[in-house]
Amino acid sequence: MARRPVAAVAAVTLMLEAVGIALLNWILGLVVDRQQMSMGGLETDAMSVGTWVAGGVFGLYLLSCGVVLLRTAVRDRAPGRFGRILLITCAVAHGLLGAFSVGLVGWPAFAFLMVVLGLIVLGLMAYEAETAVAETPAAEGGGGGQDAPSPA
Repeated sequence: MARRPVAAVAAVTLMLEAVGIALLNWILGLVVDRQQMSMGGLETDAMSVGTWVAGGVFGLYLLSCGVVLLRTAVRDRAPGRFGRILLITCAVAHGLLGAFSVGLVGWPAFAFLMVVLGLIVLGLMAYEAETAVAETPAAEGGGGGQDAPSPA
């Protein structure tokens, strides 16, 4: 199966998305700052700094998800527990963002987010069978405990 290329493409896509999100939030912060916009009495500086911080944090989150997928592709092994949890949360976030983006941005943004969601899920599912097989002998008591038959 082509699980290494899928994980590598998903990793590169997430890394490019991280750069795009960070750049978009940086530009939005500049626009808010230069036009002296405010909502509900918030200071302009607080809104622009909040936009920059949010873009940086979300960009780092997407970048870390991309690194997990890239490491998965290079090693050709399933990510660990923390990596799987990180990728699952990333898939859920892309599903929610896709649902919101239809009304706010349009169908092309929805299509992009669904492609990324599909790549993440496909990367997780391709390595899931390997993880289930690796955990099965330990769960069945194959470790030579007291339940093992004695040699005759």
